[in-house]
Amino acid sequence: MFEQNNCSITPIDQASSLRNMNTIDEINVIAVTGGKGGVGKTNIAINLSIALADLQRKVMLLDADFGLSNVDVMLGLRTRKNLYHVLKNECGIEDIIIPGPHGIQIIPASSGIREMANLNAHEHMGIIDSISHFNPTLDYFIIDTAAGISDSVSMFTHLANSILVVVCDEPASLADAYALIKVLSKKGVKKKFQIITNMVESSAHGERLFSQLEKVSNHFLEASLEYCGYIPNDKYIKKAIKKQKSVIDAYPSSRSSLGFARLAREINNKPIPTIISGSVELFLERQLSNQ
Repeated sequence: MFEQNNCSITPIDQASSLRNMNTIDEINVIAVTGGKGGVGKTNIAINLSIALADLQRKVMLLDADFGLSNVDVMLGLRTRKNLYHVLKNECGIEDIIIPGPHGIQIIPASSGIREMANLNAHEHMGIIDSISHFNPTLDYFIIDTAAGISDSVSMFTHLANSILVVVCDEPASLADAYALIKVLSKKGVKKKFQIITNMVESSAHGERLFSQLEKVSNHFLEASLEYCGYIPNDKYIKKAIKKQKSVIDAYPSSRSSLGFARLAREINNKPIPTIISGSVELFLERQLSNQ
């Protein structure tokens, strides 16, 4: 699909170079994902990144919805080049990074390019390797994954320290979040799945949603779930989206802005989860063997 100059790199080399970027005890790589579209995943990735930056943390946000990216659009940012141009060997990662609000850095993807929606394991690794060799100084590397259970989602959740699964109060959202956790667990993800309930009316409402998901997961899956917090239902989120701004910037005193600040403090106060030794290498070996 794309001409690659790094296909001779082994999975162990790839995992090692990612750790060089992470210095994994120092950088928290967080994959923000969700079983279905429309749960507010990208909005959470954006505002969480900004809220962490407000805690004086250095944050980079990767738009990993390669076929239908919209982080730049939601923030009203102009991009000249993106990951599509990196994969075509027209430029490096450092050439496409754009400054975002509150000092966050953003790696934009493409939208509407068919090849980007169907990347294979080698091409995903090419992106990972490019980022790892850029070697930025960071506290948090936030990955806004695509919705669903694609190979892309599996790749980035395996490489992350933390997986945030976004759910809302819809039967389809809970069912698809369960399906996502099931698939990732079967593919060898051994991390805790941290659940964020979005667009809920209260803390109690969010906890009830989490309890529903946890109950069925405990019964049928060997997966560990942890409640990470909630973002309240707030009319100002849609208003901010129309303004192409984060809700934190457009309406800093809104319930949702305060919710993102609370969520960022919760995450920042936790120790960085460790990745089980050898798990990344094993996963990458399996991905390559399927090509």
